[in-house]
Amino acid sequence: MSDLMYFDHAATTPVHPRVVAAMTPYLTQVFGNPSSVHGAGREARKALEHARDTIADFMDADPQSLIFTSGGTEADNMAIIGAAMAQREHGRHVITSQIEHHAVLHACEFLEQAGFEVTYLPVDQTGMVRLEDLKQAVRPDTVLVSIMYGNNEVGTIQPIEEIGTFLREKGIVFHTDAVQAFGVLPVQARKLPVDMLSVSAHKINGPKGVGALYLARKVPFSPILHGGSQERKRRAGTENLAGIVGFAEATKVAGEEMAERVEKYEQMKAEMIAVWQEAGITFCLNGHSEQALPHILNVSFPGAHTETMLMNLDIAKIAAASGSACTSGSLELSHVLIAMHVDEKIAHSAIRFSFGITNTVEEAKQAATAVAAIVKRLVRE
Repeated sequence: MSDLMYFDHAATTPVHPRVVAAMTPYLTQVFGNPSSVHGAGREARKALEHARDTIADFMDADPQSLIFTSGGTEADNMAIIGAAMAQREHGRHVITSQIEHHAVLHACEFLEQAGFEVTYLPVDQTGMVRLEDLKQAVRPDTVLVSIMYGNNEVGTIQPIEEIGTFLREKGIVFHTDAVQAFGVLPVQARKLPVDMLSVSAHKINGPKGVGALYLARKVPFSPILHGGSQERKRRAGTENLAGIVGFAEATKVAGEEMAERVEKYEQMKAEMIAVWQEAGITFCLNGHSEQALPHILNVSFPGAHTETMLMNLDIAKIAAASGSACTSGSLELSHVLIAMHVDEKIAHSAIRFSFGITNTVEEAKQAATAVAAIVKRLVRE
């Protein structure tokens, strides 16, 4: 794996060495159940709450508002289903967008089966939700809106503050999936006009299988997991202590390096684009040119089909992604690009490169040069 050029950090990231070191004692020595009252349990509880304080401090949240989950998917499901079900006597209308992660879209589909009505907002050609469309979609029975912070496929950042400010005036609960933005942008829960916010550890060089939901006080909420009284009776199940400790360490590292990381990601993005321009290949960028996550570059190479491109990149030991769903070994067209009304030729040749801490600017240039050569060959064929 040492010679692999990994540009799929939006999918998952390698665990930081500091995170591994922080987790190890909680996999080997401190093994008590945080709910137990004896010494081993109390030691585990102390570590759990210290981690909660660390993550809450990083995201500017009240530690008591943080619920640990098994990842971003559970956090999204918990927020959407939990808040909708708690308010079903007041209204059964939910609003989301057409470009959400499937953890949100499928949770909304579940609500539709449970008797809710869901409005899926369109986006413009840059992948951004229009505030006017949201305003027109709101009804007296609207109880919840879920709009992602930054898109995982094209990187477009949504106008969360404007949306949240409007929804606050209307008294409508607002959730944002901040999984891709967290650790790359300063996501500050208390300063944002949001009621619920989902994050995940493995997108920021933490372990897989752990995430969190920020749930503001007084937000109507019904737990979707039932059992013990963990997480203040909001999420039953013994906490993943080692994972949570690792999550906390990952946020510390991200906080220390965020400005440096963003600068490097922007530089890598610019260098790849410069290489392709110099090579004279045809390409176009998907997403917003300015309001975009720094680590995501979604680009189309007309004439070079996504599936063929990915196979050729894999042979060249370059890991990238399509952002599309894979079904029965073939790629389905990205629901995000469809919602953006991207031309079919453009959509069928889209590749997502996403940067992380293991990448270098020189590696980005090398990968971009290899991509240009592959594109030239495929377009000739």
